[in-house]
Amino acid sequence: MLRKILKLLTSRLVFFGILLLIQLVWLLMFLTRLTNYSTVISVLFTLISLLAVLWIIRRGENPAYQMAWVIFIMTFPLLGGLFYLLVGNKQPSRNMRLKLEAEQKRMEGELAQDVSVLNHIKQLDARMAGQFSYMSRTCGYPVYEHTQARYYQAGEELFTELLEELKKAEHFIFMEYFIVEEGRMWNSILEVLEEKARAGLDVRFVYDDLGCVSLLPAGYDRQLEAKGIRCIAFNPFIPLWSLVMNNRDHRKITVIDGHTAFSGGVNLADEYINEKQRFGHWKDTGFMLKGEAVWNYTVMFLQMWNAFCRTDESYEMFRAGRYYPEPFATDGFVQPFGDSPLDEEIAAENVYLNILNQARDYVYIFTPYLIIDHEMDTALRLAAKRGVDVRIVTPGIPDKKVIFQLTRSYYPSLLREGVRIYEYTPGFLHAKSYVCDDETAVVGTINMDYRSLFLHFECGTLFYQNSIVADVKQDCLRTIEKSREIHLKDTREGFFGSLFSAVLRVLSPLL
Repeated sequence: MLRKILKLLTSRLVFFGILLLIQLVWLLMFLTRLTNYSTVISVLFTLISLLAVLWIIRRGENPAYQMAWVIFIMTFPLLGGLFYLLVGNKQPSRNMRLKLEAEQKRMEGELAQDVSVLNHIKQLDARMAGQFSYMSRTCGYPVYEHTQARYYQAGEELFTELLEELKKAEHFIFMEYFIVEEGRMWNSILEVLEEKARAGLDVRFVYDDLGCVSLLPAGYDRQLEAKGIRCIAFNPFIPLWSLVMNNRDHRKITVIDGHTAFSGGVNLADEYINEKQRFGHWKDTGFMLKGEAVWNYTVMFLQMWNAFCRTDESYEMFRAGRYYPEPFATDGFVQPFGDSPLDEEIAAENVYLNILNQARDYVYIFTPYLIIDHEMDTALRLAAKRGVDVRIVTPGIPDKKVIFQLTRSYYPSLLREGVRIYEYTPGFLHAKSYVCDDETAVVGTINMDYRSLFLHFECGTLFYQNSIVADVKQDCLRTIEKSREIHLKDTREGFFGSLFSAVLRVLSPLL
């Protein structure tokens, strides 16, 4: 019965999309014909397009993003500028921005860096001290010592541990996810959340409304509220208007009693634990933290929550030490961080670039999408030319065929410079991670594409001299053994294929 309802909802969304497309085509034809009869109207639309181009150049955005819009506007000079005014702004809506900025300002100072930790890193490696200092001082996320981490090389492993830790919760549970779908995984978690809410725990849940629009029934946040689970549907989906809203909450966060956190690529749906298979075996990764570094994820969640549902006058009662007075074990250095479209700081990409630029021996990368800007492309090729063993693993079975072709269009230039590329033949690789020189690793929610790096709310964790680094490396090597290495001869597309890829490359920042 449930599957029938979901199919019905999906079919209605498709039908709505077709009707919307027909309406847009009709509007385009109407306005085009209108401009043929009126010189004033034609000049007005052309002027709007010219002003839009000048505005794009003035804003100093990512060059690839600028070029894509300029080409689009110059190709459709009558309506391109108007279209940019409607959908081209990368920034969150004014209302969203004001709420989030107000909450961040209200709770400014909650994330304070222990200077002794940075000094300790500096004694070990001045380069890494600079990396951690950048994330701490510029982006506002401290690095910690007293934290342990456990790595999961599959969604099934993470799910088992997550369920057990949720059952141990005694005070509060905070969860924030991009995709939630009813099934074995979510239903099992929901059962525990309901039980904990009945027991009086503070249980809060945030999900991205557009990410779940075809997976959950309308008003699902109210259903959870009725079960005692406080809930926010982030950036609620509004037909027509939401189709052009760029900024989504792509984070995956669970915080339990302030001392335990889970994150990574795993959403709360059965395909992530291979209970349901759509694109072969679903390869995903994640991790659990226990210790002081969990505080960064706690604050990240609470800032998002209180921006839209003012609940807490202070965050102090959610600190790790409040419910876990014993000292936490030390295992290297851990720095959870968030990336937001609210500012001009592209934190996630800068973390990736710094790793590539400082690498000496190797960098292994997991990413489901490889849609990169000039800076990232240059950093990857330069690292390989310096003799660094750069390997990238992408999916063997795509979830989106057009995006897969776009990903493959970046292969040739990288392969020519010595970057090695592999496709995970058993299925779809959804993991997002970097591991470098047996010392550094990043695991999180951040894809190597424009949406993750520039438009979405994301999170990741930077590890240094933590035992998890070896686990990430071994997982990469085992995954590479199961993957097919791509060579330059495998990238030949023919004339029309190359032409289509070129068009996709130009429009990639808009996809």
